[in-house]
Amino acid sequence: MSVRGTLTLVVIGVLLSVADLIQRLFIAPLTRLMPSRREGILGTWQQLMAITVLGPTRFIGGAQTGDIPQIAARSGDLILMNHQSLFDIPLVVRAMRPGYPRIVTRARYASGKPLISHMVRLYQYPTVDPRATGRAELKKLAEEVASSPVPVVIYPEGTRTRDGSLGRFKRSGLRAILPQRDWRVWLVAADGYWECAKLAHFRRNVSSIQGSVRVVGPLQGPGAGASREAVDAFITSVESELGELLGNLRAERLPSGVSS
Repeated sequence: MSVRGTLTLVVIGVLLSVADLIQRLFIAPLTRLMPSRREGILGTWQQLMAITVLGPTRFIGGAQTGDIPQIAARSGDLILMNHQSLFDIPLVVRAMRPGYPRIVTRARYASGKPLISHMVRLYQYPTVDPRATGRAELKKLAEEVASSPVPVVIYPEGTRTRDGSLGRFKRSGLRAILPQRDWRVWLVAADGYWECAKLAHFRRNVSSIQGSVRVVGPLQGPGAGASREAVDAFITSVESELGELLGNLRAERLPSGVSS
């Protein structure tokens, strides 16, 4: 077990525990007292939360996270990102400055998780339950996402792969979301983090992280009211493009002849 990894995890845990209290006692009430400044307050706070994770990872853990490209995201922007590690959310948050995204999140994170569950409610993250995604649930998700006044992030693989490669897209959510609005779509690929997919992996491997992030976009979505065929064609296209983007990122990061 890495001493640096353990120390990094302890520091992040303490900082997030303090942040949980600040969020409940000050940030949430502040957004109610000053509704006209809600987006600015939440944007600043979400950036601080991302730094709370990435900062100790770099300066204590010794991880190399590289430069994070900036996305000039606005309402009506949909960000599709590969799902590789515990860092996926802080990385995509740091890519969006100013402002903040709503992140499509598994329903089990909406309760019982310190800081995270309160953040899901505070930021009004759309939630999904992979075990119950019938028509009613997908319609509710699509309506929530389509009316979002801020950008939306979705991890279309639904779960992480063991080797960090791009998994097959779960299409039902995207099929529901894409025809609801004239989306501008961004593709975000992150690599070098997959060996920190879980906390146990984090302790062992944080010092060896050599991460990088690439962004493509905005791409024009299939359009509001698009047909099932047009939506499926678009999903196939962006799945291929995100896979190629990730592949190129891995080829740049690794020495010639070495596979990840």
